[in-house]
Amino acid sequence: MSNIEKRYQEAKERYAELGIDTEAAINRLQKIKLSVHVWQGDDVKGLLNPYGELTGGIQSTGEYPGAAHTASQLRSDLEEAYSLIPGKHKVNLHAMYPDTTEKVDLDTLESRHFTPWVQWAKEQGIGIDFNPTFFSHPMYKDGYTLSHPDKSVRDYWIEHGKRTRKISEYMGKELGQVSINNFWMPDGSKDNPVDRLAPRIRLEESLDEIFKEGLDERYTLDALEQKLFGIGAEAYTVGSHEFYIGYAVSRGKVLNLDAGHFHPTEEVSNKLTALWPFIDKGIMLHVSRPVRWDSDHVVTQDDALQGTANEVIRNHFDESGRFFIGMEFFDASINRIAAWVIGTRNAQVALLRAMLEPTQELREAENEFDYTKRLVYTEELKNYPVGDVWNYFCEKNNVPIGLNWYPKVKDYERNVLLKRK
Repeated sequence: MSNIEKRYQEAKERYAELGIDTEAAINRLQKIKLSVHVWQGDDVKGLLNPYGELTGGIQSTGEYPGAAHTASQLRSDLEEAYSLIPGKHKVNLHAMYPDTTEKVDLDTLESRHFTPWVQWAKEQGIGIDFNPTFFSHPMYKDGYTLSHPDKSVRDYWIEHGKRTRKISEYMGKELGQVSINNFWMPDGSKDNPVDRLAPRIRLEESLDEIFKEGLDERYTLDALEQKLFGIGAEAYTVGSHEFYIGYAVSRGKVLNLDAGHFHPTEEVSNKLTALWPFIDKGIMLHVSRPVRWDSDHVVTQDDALQGTANEVIRNHFDESGRFFIGMEFFDASINRIAAWVIGTRNAQVALLRAMLEPTQELREAENEFDYTKRLVYTEELKNYPVGDVWNYFCEKNNVPIGLNWYPKVKDYERNVLLKRK
């Protein structure tokens, strides 16, 4: 018996004293697929114009060497990251990452331009989620896309949105699992507008046109992602949280909650159960860590992450078939592969910790107004050996344990990343 397994057996016994089945928790965690975002690997540059300026309120800071510049480099980097993350997951791909020698634009993209990504995903045994790209493009005009007053601008982006839906459906069908196609538009105003209604009516009409054609929901689902503000849109965002709640409920769409797209004092964890009864198609979560603003820092094991994981697990959202989790951060100041590994593994640890509590017993105590027991247990459980269960989970999945994954990232950096121009 390895030392890892020995410590796990000791932890298993401690948790069993509270009626917690660690094996059931491990099996449950094994089934959760996290959608790992491509754009951490290249600082959100994309492949249509990889050295262009970021627009749409997005900013990636830092000059750490080794950013990917091609689709093959991105896939290689993702493979390295996946080899250090336990479980089988998905990749979250933006429309600005086609792999083709053809000259294409966002309004001429077709499924064939992403065939190499699909073939690679088949080889890796993973799924793909997708996103239209409504930023960093000349047709992002005056801070607006689908809500722009110029019909020609709206029509361009409507065509782009329609094409991404077809591409997402193709990906889902080829890979045998649903592809979430997530719509986020940066439309908004730096200062207070006089007319807040007209852009929202235009956005509603544009989205209705994009979604007019019914697609097979076994293969693709449309999601809508809100934002409080962005750089250049500090005063007014057309696609606000309230707008997309109304749209998702009335049109039968998935609602995406990005942890960084709210006021710093708001908690995404509290929104999940408030929205769950009303969003029939489901909720997607983008796991991020805002600092001061929507800065998309690498996810750490903080209270906000744990609070969200608790709500997901306590309410069995992960087992519902209508809850989806994507990672969302981009930091160019550190090793980009390490960023993927740190953030994704932290999200998994938070989910595991939430699974290792006697939820039913705590619920019963709460229903009996025994708040003392609730606080005693939830606090003491923070000192329980979740790390030993996590290490065993990593060992079972043949990925490095503890700090052992970091030397592998540094080797890859020396042998691959630092040789890139």
